[in-house]
Amino acid sequence: MRGVLSRLSWGLADQAVTSMVSFVVGIVVARSLGALEFGAFSLAWVTYGVVVNISRGLATDPLAVRFSGVPRALWRPAVASASGMAIAVGLGTGAICVAAGLALGGKPGAAFVALGVVLPALTLQDSWRFAFFTSGQGGKAFISDITWAIALVPLLYLASQRASVTMFVLAWGAAGAFAAVVSGLQAGILPRLFRARQWFTQHRDLSLRYLAENLTISCAYQLRMYGLGAFAGIAAVGTVRGAEILLGPFFIVLSGVGLVAVPEAARVLRRSVKKLRTFCLMLGGAQAAAALIWGLALIIFLPHDWGHKLLGEVWSSAQALLLPATLSVMNASFYTGAAAGLRALGVARRSLRAQLWASAAYLVGGVTGGALGGAEGSAWGSACATLVGAIVWWVYLRAGIRERLQAEAQAEALPDVAEVGTDREEMPEMRST
Repeated sequence: MRGVLSRLSWGLADQAVTSMVSFVVGIVVARSLGALEFGAFSLAWVTYGVVVNISRGLATDPLAVRFSGVPRALWRPAVASASGMAIAVGLGTGAICVAAGLALGGKPGAAFVALGVVLPALTLQDSWRFAFFTSGQGGKAFISDITWAIALVPLLYLASQRASVTMFVLAWGAAGAFAAVVSGLQAGILPRLFRARQWFTQHRDLSLRYLAENLTISCAYQLRMYGLGAFAGIAAVGTVRGAEILLGPFFIVLSGVGLVAVPEAARVLRRSVKKLRTFCLMLGGAQAAAALIWGLALIIFLPHDWGHKLLGEVWSSAQALLLPATLSVMNASFYTGAAAGLRALGVARRSLRAQLWASAAYLVGGVTGGALGGAEGSAWGSACATLVGAIVWWVYLRAGIRERLQAEAQAEALPDVAEVGTDREEMPEMRST
């Protein structure tokens, strides 16, 4: 338990640094650039998030499932191949970004060209973080992100002296590249770009489905916001986003736990299949309890004046959304626990189906609720949808565990190969043994 808590603490600390970097970069760029250039930078930032999801699905998610807690002799070549896959994703998507930027032109085009240049380094740095967590070396992932944060200080200052969207994207990417180099030195592993195809071939059964899962999550959220804006207006979108901002500190907890959840579930699975269900329930229950405490603290103890200072005029409407938003996060906590178990089992087909059903419920609930009741209706619709999603995830996890137990029972029931061709006189002794 001490080991689990230690690794979990590193995950939370690492995610806190990552969130801090995102916040500081956004503030500095917004204050230095005009609305047009900041919008162009935001497009590049969102695109980076999509690319990272692609890289994780193809490279580091299979690594976490199949190489968590394994001997170093197995972990090192796997990390070399997975990091090579991450670079390949960065090169491919980077080339697309450069081509799109040249075609677009103007400020958005400049942002995409600069993003395309730094994407390979950014996907590599992200892959190192997950590689460290798979081997229980969360402290090294923390050092990687701290390095990125420290390198950003002088680079953002230099970029602000010649403020442009290109300079800020390059500064952000250069800091990430430096962190990637430091991470490689910590690991003592050289990424193998030319093993990317081999890695994809060996883990295609997982990677394609995890890629679809990662993209489904992002698309469902975006489509919910687009639908809410279409039916209830842009102000409703801002209201929902305001409630989410108030729950932002807890999203750091969710993301930090997510960094270590699959590797820890894989370790539990290697010890006992039956204990996996208990671990996932404890993981989801602890997160749900923390979400409830945070949400109730906001509802009961946050003074109206403080809320108004944080969100301005949005506070008045966002305040009513805190309860359904809290329930949504609680329900999501339970199905992130189940998702960790399904990924540890390596049953990518089941986890993809669960994610598709949960995402469809989230989209339908959020948009339908928005059409009927505006921002508040969308919040309650999403809360109901996440409850449905949690049930779906746990049904699939139960089926996956039952399937694994049946497979193990069948394997144990098979006759020992050593008995084949053995003299009858030796049979009783071997059976007793």
